[in-house]
Amino acid sequence: MATLHSNIPAGPLSQKWEKHKFSSKLINPANKRKFKVIVVGAGLAGSSASATLAELGYEVHNFVFHDSPRRAHSVAAQGGINAAKNYQNDGDSVHRLFYDTIKGGDYRAREANVHRLAEVSVNIIDQCAAQGVPFAREYGGLLDNRSFGGAQVSRTFYARGQTGQQLLLGAYSALNKMIGNGGVKSHTHSEMLDLVVVDGHAKGIVVRNLQTGEITRHSADAVVLATGGYGNVFNLSTYARGSNTTAIWRAYKRGACFGNPCYTQIHPTCIPVSGDYQSKLTLMSESLRNDGRIWVPKRKEDCKKNPADIAEGDRDYYLERMYSAFGNLAPRDIASRAAKYVCDEGRGIGDTGLGVYLDFGESIRRLGEDKVRERYGNLFAMYHEITNEDAYKTPMRIYPAVHYTMGGLWVDYNLMSNIPGLFVLGEANFSDHGANRLGASALMQGLSDGYFVLPSTIATYLSTVKAGSRPGTDGAAFREAEESVRAFIQRVSSGNGKRTPDSFHKQLGKLMWEYCGMARTESGLKKAIQLIGDLREEYRTNVKFLGAAEGWNQSLEKAGRVADFIELGELMCRDALMREESCGGHFREEYQYTAADPEVQQGIVNVGDVKRRDDQFAFVAAWEYAGAPDKAPILNKEPLVYEEVKMSTRSYK
Repeated sequence: MATLHSNIPAGPLSQKWEKHKFSSKLINPANKRKFKVIVVGAGLAGSSASATLAELGYEVHNFVFHDSPRRAHSVAAQGGINAAKNYQNDGDSVHRLFYDTIKGGDYRAREANVHRLAEVSVNIIDQCAAQGVPFAREYGGLLDNRSFGGAQVSRTFYARGQTGQQLLLGAYSALNKMIGNGGVKSHTHSEMLDLVVVDGHAKGIVVRNLQTGEITRHSADAVVLATGGYGNVFNLSTYARGSNTTAIWRAYKRGACFGNPCYTQIHPTCIPVSGDYQSKLTLMSESLRNDGRIWVPKRKEDCKKNPADIAEGDRDYYLERMYSAFGNLAPRDIASRAAKYVCDEGRGIGDTGLGVYLDFGESIRRLGEDKVRERYGNLFAMYHEITNEDAYKTPMRIYPAVHYTMGGLWVDYNLMSNIPGLFVLGEANFSDHGANRLGASALMQGLSDGYFVLPSTIATYLSTVKAGSRPGTDGAAFREAEESVRAFIQRVSSGNGKRTPDSFHKQLGKLMWEYCGMARTESGLKKAIQLIGDLREEYRTNVKFLGAAEGWNQSLEKAGRVADFIELGELMCRDALMREESCGGHFREEYQYTAADPEVQQGIVNVGDVKRRDDQFAFVAAWEYAGAPDKAPILNKEPLVYEEVKMSTRSYK
């Protein structure tokens, strides 16, 4: 069994972070130059961490499989970033952001980490504004805010529908400055394929150059993984096609525990699937729900009508009806399940019946088309480009899709995994969002971890490492890791089966969506575990390899990533099967509120809302690799102890 120490500081919740920083060991500037840190990933978390660590004086090596850090998937984030600035004077505070995030995650996040995130949020906006990030501003020049799901205040800062892109350009400029100064050595086209563990500590990585095929070893005093989420296990998602789980999965197989892998987020506002030929899905920002109203026809027979021909009285604005206090800005898990519910009733729209309307007619009449265009113009243009429909004149068609993963490698309060020296940032870790992430919180976590948290906590580990003791890459652990990588490549490249990696990925995605998607059951999850196990064995013997193992070969890249997705998919199903409750984005059909429950009769929740079992499942599930893909993983538990907030029935009515 793995040993899990959360290392949460003692003392009042509001003072933990400041006291922890003061009591943590430091490294003087001259000694920082003696330590080398590897950072894998260059999105918001990876770029900000690399730049900040280099500014502090550490020798930093950044690895990214893209041709430029600017390609990182953080660029695709649209709607905004949360911060408890209270510029709107509407009652926001650090505590309210903390509480909204804990409640939004359905009381399955670590309390101390979330409070720190809320504290640090106010610094992020100052940092990014100083970098020149062009946040939207009010007429008088002050920074503007808008609302996002799960909150009744306006705390989201934004740059039209391109917030991720603008924030990444800010982090990228900071990274480039340090690359130019020699503080960061950038390794592009470099994919991490294994973690090197020496005497129980993370001391390096093995990478493959995607252009040349060269495999190289790299040692360091600490390794930081900031490689994003694993939602592409579903094949169809809003992730970039290159997003993968390989870095954190290979670390898991070296001993890092995987926390809450079944916690995946289904985003309610995405362009619906239109055919089996699609390779990805497209997000339409949650910010659209500020001014767009979601509805379906009240009668099944109206679903094929032109929406303009459906009278106002024949429309069901179901989120406003079911969750009146939050309406169209209900949290993502709730809004997604509600969309599935009305579509399952036969009231979905579009050719497939899997869609609902997002209507801006009322806002255009109230604000004028120019104001709506000013707020969301690029999003409307994107929608038109994909669907050839004018959302200024006819409602958008949307449906839920996989968008984010709350699970990830387990980390302690210092963001270090159970492998000493291995740190995990952003979406790659599990720590801040529980069972459901609120909108505009992903960018907040990535930049919090990279700019402010890791630079303060990494010294806690490095101060225990003797400067100059970094192992050489000719050691036994490095040789074994490289041999393992080469053996895998050899096995895949010698495959002469009949199916491509893409065909396996598509089959896995359908299994995951059907059995481990928006709704899950015991029987379905057991079936999925068996089917994915069979798929894993077929993949081993029947995958078809194209091209050569040397040089640029995307078939080889996909082969490794799909193999990891298949194994991860099985772990996700095991985690979902073990967790016999519903919470946030994890919806077990056996555990939902019914008309007989007093919470429904008292008007706290609706029939069909998720039903937690705090007496049995108020813990983080940290899974440990058992040594082989066909062996059942080992479950470790970190109890969730709440000092400030009382676990209660989550209500948005």
